[in-house]
Amino acid sequence: MLTKKQHELLQFINERIKSTGVSPSFDEMKEALDLKSKSGIHRLITALEERGFIRRLPNRARALEVLRLADEASTSAPRKTAKFSPSVVQGNFARRAPAPKSRPALAGSTTTDLPILGRIAAGTPIEAIQHEVDRVGAPEALLRGGEHYVLEVQGESMIDAGIFDGDYAIIQRTDDASNGEIIVALVDQEEATLKRLRKKGASIALEAANPAFETRIYGADRVSIQGRLVGLMRKY
Repeated sequence: MLTKKQHELLQFINERIKSTGVSPSFDEMKEALDLKSKSGIHRLITALEERGFIRRLPNRARALEVLRLADEASTSAPRKTAKFSPSVVQGNFARRAPAPKSRPALAGSTTTDLPILGRIAAGTPIEAIQHEVDRVGAPEALLRGGEHYVLEVQGESMIDAGIFDGDYAIIQRTDDASNGEIIVALVDQEEATLKRLRKKGASIALEAANPAFETRIYGADRVSIQGRLVGLMRKY
């Protein structure tokens, strides 16, 4: 699933290549999508490349090739508000009836019914929304004080921390965390990701746990903390 901005950029690149034979510059893309910086375009291009929609051609300037286009139905709907509590990533989940309060998670354990709020990217951040898609019984032994929610992990950037694609992450809702904790981070009020927090002066680093993924560094005003990881549930 592509975000609205990813879809807009893919369409713009494809139309420009068809009309001129050359992919647009970063400045042209930034202006077309009304973004404030080229870093936003870089993130969008990386996301499109990782999802197999475009590729960069080596040894050529402004060299992008569109491999396929996305259907309108495969793009996420635009957000209607700017306030998130919490803000999470949309998942492709079928709507199901709420689970019973006593849904078991582990034999012999006491469980608490928690909302599943969608998918969280452990990889390239993708557009964030608020949307409860299901509920699940989580062992109380994995919970801490306060409110909790569950996200399905998508991606492999945290595999060295034991977090795998398809895992269910139990998140304690909080707007603060300590260095080294794994958090749900909302970037620029529109993209959410699961990463390890590193505070460096006036900057915040969102650190992957996979050498194939780069650590991303932002100004502190660009990142808000939506919660911290307190437990994982996994299907076999």
